[in-house]
Amino acid sequence: MYAVISSGGKQYRVQEGLRLDIEKIPGEAGDEICFNRVLLIGGDASKPAIMGTPCVEGFKVLGTIEEQKRGEKISIIKFRRRKHYRRQQGHRQYYTRVKITQIAPLNADDN
Repeated sequence: MYAVISSGGKQYRVQEGLRLDIEKIPGEAGDEICFNRVLLIGGDASKPAIMGTPCVEGFKVLGTIEEQKRGEKISIIKFRRRKHYRRQQGHRQYYTRVKITQIAPLNADDN
């Protein structure tokens, strides 16, 4: 079973046991996290996929935060020849590494 979730303005195709880096989410390593914006639930060939409009009602994706980290440094260079104009800047994006633990339907007592 797989799902498509939305987090940080991006969409990710996830399944149980998958580790992925997403935009930074507040929390510490070991914290449980719940993704409520589930856009699609897919199964095997015998079951058709369930598409949401825009979200699938009654499903959630659970995960565990493994670490908070930063990505590779990228260099931004602006240069105009013969104008004595040079600007150099670096950037490292913050990421959260998440391990997907479960794709589950919502219980009646969960909100």
